[in-house]
Amino acid sequence: MPRVALHTLGCKLNYAETSMIGKQFVDRGFEVVEFGDQADVCVINTCSVTERADRECRQLIRRALRTSENPLVVVTGCYAQLEPEEVASIDGVDLVLGAKEKFNLFDYISPDSIEKNQYPHVHVSDIGTVDNFGIGYSTSATDRTRAFLKVQDGCDYNCSFCTIPLARGASRSQSIEACIEQANILVGQGYKEVVLTGVNVGDYGKKDGTNLMALLRRLVDVSGLERIRISSIEPNLLTHEILDFVAGEKKMANHFHIPLQSGSDEILRGMRRRYNTTYYQDLIQRIRKQIPDCGIGVDVIVGFPGETDKHFEEIQLFLTELPVSYLHVFTYSERPNTPAAEFGKAIEPRVRFKRNETLRNLSQKKKHLFYREMIGSTVEVLMEGEIENNMRFGYSDNYVRVGLPADQTQENTFVRGKIVEVRNGKCFGSVILNGAKRNEESSSCAFLFGNLGGGDSSALEGVPSNDKSRAEAE
Repeated sequence: MPRVALHTLGCKLNYAETSMIGKQFVDRGFEVVEFGDQADVCVINTCSVTERADRECRQLIRRALRTSENPLVVVTGCYAQLEPEEVASIDGVDLVLGAKEKFNLFDYISPDSIEKNQYPHVHVSDIGTVDNFGIGYSTSATDRTRAFLKVQDGCDYNCSFCTIPLARGASRSQSIEACIEQANILVGQGYKEVVLTGVNVGDYGKKDGTNLMALLRRLVDVSGLERIRISSIEPNLLTHEILDFVAGEKKMANHFHIPLQSGSDEILRGMRRRYNTTYYQDLIQRIRKQIPDCGIGVDVIVGFPGETDKHFEEIQLFLTELPVSYLHVFTYSERPNTPAAEFGKAIEPRVRFKRNETLRNLSQKKKHLFYREMIGSTVEVLMEGEIENNMRFGYSDNYVRVGLPADQTQENTFVRGKIVEVRNGKCFGSVILNGAKRNEESSSCAFLFGNLGGGDSSALEGVPSNDKSRAEAE
């Protein structure tokens, strides 16, 4: 049996697409093995959001050549679409496939004759011609509880720092019927939670006369699908209607990941974002009012061209006072063919990295406080297979990592638990059965700490900022 190893860089959307590429190999008799094991074919699905992603791709190609004997190396994804000749110039690459070609991989290789090419073959169409969707949902041998369902691809926004429109093309969506069909397939495979993924999920269906709300209303009617999570949604596309629906529908996860990118209005204008800080702050406050325990994640970019020390102080203060649960912090990286790369006023790399570290520490504090606020709360946890020190872990609907006694829980089941303490960046609790909490004595561990809901920056005082002291405190 021929063997294939697959590796994904970047977002959950890439993971969903890699899963479907892997299925093509399985359907043709291949065994899927871990990347790094001996394989006949190595497929790398790339990202190109940052320079680091490009560098990681090159390292992975070298690793594939070291660990396998003359594998056929296929590189696809955003880096392949944006810089096909650069990818092809890397020693060992046999096949480079662009956004239009990656879902038809076997048009370019024969499963019956796997041999390295004498020279790299490049098949990359102009991004303006890319209109195919390519179904995608990811399933995992390690997480058999939730799957990622691709519902949208591409983007019509033109943020000044972003290569996604160049790498993935215009916004397009899968039909509602196809989404429902794939959701039913995932339920049939045993998955109870589906995470909706895409480049710009909130833009779903606009070119087809529909919208995200119409899709959500259909998905909640899928029998056996017990939790639906939106992976990320732009602030200007998170409508009152969607918020009301999430707040009132039991199947919808009380969790939003909402890109901000900067806490300075001047920087937001330079980024060509479609809102200002007042709009964003009002949105977060509205969510907190309707869903007080909602998990809220935020994307932030530091080191954007022209971001002065004064701007960063403004950004840090805005984020400190914002009642959110955690931050995903990215260091700005100049990407070719983007307007921001031509702005000038570049920030020194050491300053960018220092600002990144500052906001990562702030994120740890916010997450710590959010988890502390959950002490005493009853949550529904979708249990996973991971067991550590006799505790089984899973996620609540508001994206809190919770450990419950392993002997009272089973993988891929929803379990009601009461959170009693926070340790090592995780919540721990006791199981509630028939309204009665087990291990009642453990509730003595419970205590409340801080107040995220009010946006009071003083709640962050005294929370440890470095890794060692944070671990000791938790």
